[in-house]
Amino acid sequence: MDSLLILGSIALALMLGAMSPGPTSIYVAKNSISISRQHGLFTALGTGTGAAVFGLLAVLGLQAFLLAVPSAYLVLKIFGGIYLLYLAFKIIKHAKEPMQTHNDANQQMSLRRAFFTGLITQLSNPKIAIVLASIFTALLPKDIPSYFYVVLPLLCFFIDAGWCSLLAVALSSEKPRRVYLKFKAVFDRLAGGVMTILGLKLIFGMK
Repeated sequence: MDSLLILGSIALALMLGAMSPGPTSIYVAKNSISISRQHGLFTALGTGTGAAVFGLLAVLGLQAFLLAVPSAYLVLKIFGGIYLLYLAFKIIKHAKEPMQTHNDANQQMSLRRAFFTGLITQLSNPKIAIVLASIFTALLPKDIPSYFYVVLPLLCFFIDAGWCSLLAVALSSEKPRRVYLKFKAVFDRLAGGVMTILGLKLIFGMK
């Protein structure tokens, strides 16, 4: 019963974190609306896989390593921020271009590429590992049951991928697509602007 209570508390904290806007939710939304629901769902699977990787690393003590080796954390932040800025540049660059037909978009981005883009976007933010490690440190007992090393990464995957999948399904319906098509340039510039802020925040550590 204690283990279920602990896992429930962690799941609640993870859900609140997953629901907060970030680069992964922005990219899932972008692929869902501008390409297809399937692309949005594969992007969500990628972000969930990234969350699982960070969850496993957090349980294994990545937080202690990053805090003990500040240069490693700094390098990860810089490269992650540069990647987010690259995504922002691509979104803003193509903001004025008309939305491609479904077949053209599918040819431009495969489902595999959608998955790996979601994965890399998630892994580009090392702060998530710190956040997860902080949650685990606060809520886990001193002696962690061995099965938690499997359960916690899976919990991270299902919560993150589940929330992003809900976004993909909701935003890929016909009405949001029509609104996006009408105001594509505005939405793309807004998404690119938010992604730029997140990238700069990651690099320079703005609060």
